[in-house]
Amino acid sequence: MKQAVYLGNKVFEIRDVPMPEPGPGELLIKVSYSGICGTDVHGFMYDTVPPGTVLGHEFTGEVAEIGAGVSDWSIGDPVVAGGGTAPPGTPDAINDNPRFNFRTMGWTAMTSFDGAYAEYTVMEAWKPLRRPDGVSAMAGAMAEPLTTAIDAVRPSGIKLGDTVGVLGGGPIGLFCMQAAKAAGASKVIMSEPAPARAAAARALGADAVIDPTEQDVETEMVALTGGLGPDVIFECAGAKGTLQQALSTVRKGGRVALVALSWEPNMVLPVDWITRDIDLVTSLQHYSRHWEIALELLASGAVRTEPMVPEGGIIPLSDIQSAFDGLQHPTDEIKVLITP
Repeated sequence: MKQAVYLGNKVFEIRDVPMPEPGPGELLIKVSYSGICGTDVHGFMYDTVPPGTVLGHEFTGEVAEIGAGVSDWSIGDPVVAGGGTAPPGTPDAINDNPRFNFRTMGWTAMTSFDGAYAEYTVMEAWKPLRRPDGVSAMAGAMAEPLTTAIDAVRPSGIKLGDTVGVLGGGPIGLFCMQAAKAAGASKVIMSEPAPARAAAARALGADAVIDPTEQDVETEMVALTGGLGPDVIFECAGAKGTLQQALSTVRKGGRVALVALSWEPNMVLPVDWITRDIDLVTSLQHYSRHWEIALELLASGAVRTEPMVPEGGIIPLSDIQSAFDGLQHPTDEIKVLITP
């Protein structure tokens, strides 16, 4: 089978390797689609991925072979990449370390299995969830980033009728926007400069879309919320100045949910907003129940994925190098999916 191996120095190599075999308690998964995660792109850009790693943790596929001792899966069952409940005592690189640092420790936590930038991959049988009827394989490949959005929306404290701002219309921002609507937001305002992403935001239900290259985001969001500012702002851009922008824009007593993983210093000026009693919350952990919610939202149609994969958004595994090269400076890309 073929798999894309990261060699270091921003280079992938497509290799022919022996077909993996599932051991006891494991499944062999035939990969249908695997999404390129922004975290993978950052690891590529900053060359922090260990050489020899096979990336790809946002994927969907079907069970191709079953290891000894596995009784709750059948050949052909459709699966999404994660969300299962770990057996008691299972090591957890994030939760077991009270000082976990994603920048320095994240790849060790994320690469505990051969990833899905490949034709097949092996997983422990408890890790995947069954893909529900009504959720396409393509949508299932985006369950993991939707779970990231749910991880942010639930602790954000959104109440029925709240107004919401979202900075950044990439996949996570578009999912935060839809999840906020599903949680009861009455109005969601998106800030996004890229035309394709702005168009996707409108197609997915944004009440207003601001171009931050032509409009002042704080002025516009405050005006669109009756002079108060949004009740909750999701910072999904991770660009220089966007965290300060979120904190300056949110209403008095409001909350900013930091979702974006900025890998560079990002200055804030507290004197601009410290008098407004703002809460800042962060999240980066996936919970099994949040995966289940993600699949429920996809199955019900409350969250949609189609506008997020435009023409050219599905690429063959052989084109992974050019895809990562381009995603260092994205233009119209929203979500890129790899298919073997």
